[in-house]
Amino acid sequence: MTHSALRPPLTDEVLRTVEAQLGYQLPTAYVDLARRHNGGSFARDAYPAPSRTSWADDHVGVYTLASVGRTAGFSLCGEIGSAFWVAEWGYPDIGIYIADCPSAGHDMIALDYRSPGEPAVVHVDQEWNYQITVLAPDFETFVMGLVDESEYDED
Repeated sequence: MTHSALRPPLTDEVLRTVEAQLGYQLPTAYVDLARRHNGGSFARDAYPAPSRTSWADDHVGVYTLASVGRTAGFSLCGEIGSAFWVAEWGYPDIGIYIADCPSAGHDMIALDYRSPGEPAVVHVDQEWNYQITVLAPDFETFVMGLVDESEYDED
């Protein structure tokens, strides 16, 4: 991950208050990553999709991961955090919106808590009536499956 701005390190207190505000426990892999790099741009910026999305035939672009906190603009409880996407853009209330896409808000990556257990990572496509596409069974699988956008032939 790379950083567009320095974010404060994740503390146990911030983690507890963010999870309480969100109403969900974050996956261990997300917390572990946030303790090393709390938000920022992904070095690998695409993820294979099982079907066409408004972005591409076979993948989604992934831009920035939200930091765990509330002070950075794109943090889970910040000014344009998870609740913003539900309240202001009408995204479905399925869990936590964790990453934005290159479309500037027209599609998002979320942790989907509608089923018990570890939340799945999903792509929610505002351009296609908020279509929800499962990308990965969990956050760790999602991060490990990220690839460079250049792997996809755009011709």
